[in-house]
Amino acid sequence: MNYTNPSSNPPSPKGRAGCFVIILLVFAAGGWLWMHRPQPAVGGPPGGRGARGGTAAVTVGVVKQEDFEEWISLAGTLTPLQTVVVRSRVDGQLNKVRFVEGQMVKQGDVLAEIDPRPFQVILDQAKGQLARDEALLANANIIMARYSELSKKDSIAKQDVDTQRSLVSQYESTLVSDRAVVASAELQLNYTKVLAPITGRVGLRQVDAGNMIRASDVNGLVIIAQIDPMGLISSIPQERVAAVRKRFESGSPVKVEAVDKEMSKLLSRGQLLSIDNLIDTTSGTLKLKAQLPNPVGLLFPNSFVVTRLLVDIQTNAIVAPATAIQRGAKGGYAYVLREDSTVELHNVVTGPTQGERVLIVEGLKPGDKVITQGVDRLRDGAKVEVITPGKTPPGDGAKGGKPKGEGKSGNGAPMP
Repeated sequence: MNYTNPSSNPPSPKGRAGCFVIILLVFAAGGWLWMHRPQPAVGGPPGGRGARGGTAAVTVGVVKQEDFEEWISLAGTLTPLQTVVVRSRVDGQLNKVRFVEGQMVKQGDVLAEIDPRPFQVILDQAKGQLARDEALLANANIIMARYSELSKKDSIAKQDVDTQRSLVSQYESTLVSDRAVVASAELQLNYTKVLAPITGRVGLRQVDAGNMIRASDVNGLVIIAQIDPMGLISSIPQERVAAVRKRFESGSPVKVEAVDKEMSKLLSRGQLLSIDNLIDTTSGTLKLKAQLPNPVGLLFPNSFVVTRLLVDIQTNAIVAPATAIQRGAKGGYAYVLREDSTVELHNVVTGPTQGERVLIVEGLKPGDKVITQGVDRLRDGAKVEVITPGKTPPGDGAKGGKPKGEGKSGNGAPMP
């Protein structure tokens, strides 16, 4: 039996033609894929070589000359500007409590009433003594007038006249004392009505009606806290003290803001009220006290807030968008847009940043247009295309924009 190796037989002409067709199909498919490959995003890779002849899509901001306010954030605690422990000024039985715990009261409102009867009795006694002494003085004055007439006629001894005059003076002095006793008794009687010494919010009452209260009671009747305006205590690092004191002592108001702990909601705006006289050696900070309006009671005593304090104001400062400033190994830099739509790299020296603005010390001038978005795609001299933030560059319908011609009919009318 003869065995023949199939691989030793040369391929037929039909087989060679089939292989050639397969190779042509592979090359055709590869060429089609190359022609329909995905285009790179507008702006291209870093270095400024985008999909359209090296043009990068960017947004710009303008460098301005304006007043620049420098603020710092500190931890703060809300505290009443005044806190008063309301005590009785006389001893007696508490008849009525005329406030509701937690309510707002005004200065002069009656908070409580003490039994007035013992004090009324004392006042009546003082008035009676005053009336008696006034009658004695009136009688003494009548006698003195009679003695004066007799003295002119030498019908009475001079000693009797002097004695009567002395008696009149004695009664006049007694009346002065009597009137003081009456005034004191009236004052004690008035003290049986306990009045609010300040305007504020009352706390929990310490004594119930029916109990005896005394002026010496430590806890008093109730505590009133002034909450409008509200105080704010903060501590500032000692490095910032000089700038704050300079502005405060110049007479210019130092603005203060209170925001919530998440720094998402402004609670109130006020101004610096006073500065402590000693720096805390433990923390290296100085206490500041501010005053904030609180008309609707949004600020609550002993709450923790974030304090924003105006440290300094630089007039006619050079200010740029904060997003335009980049950081590198050699410090800050920014790209400035030229008139030929290319960018130029500028090294910059910056000051503090406030929100979306940064203070420029060196490197930029007012009117410069700086790149705020798309900076990572740029190099010095790169060609750019300025776009409006939130809008797709022209011709990018495949990237979410509308294709050319979409939205209108052939005659230019809007499509339904």
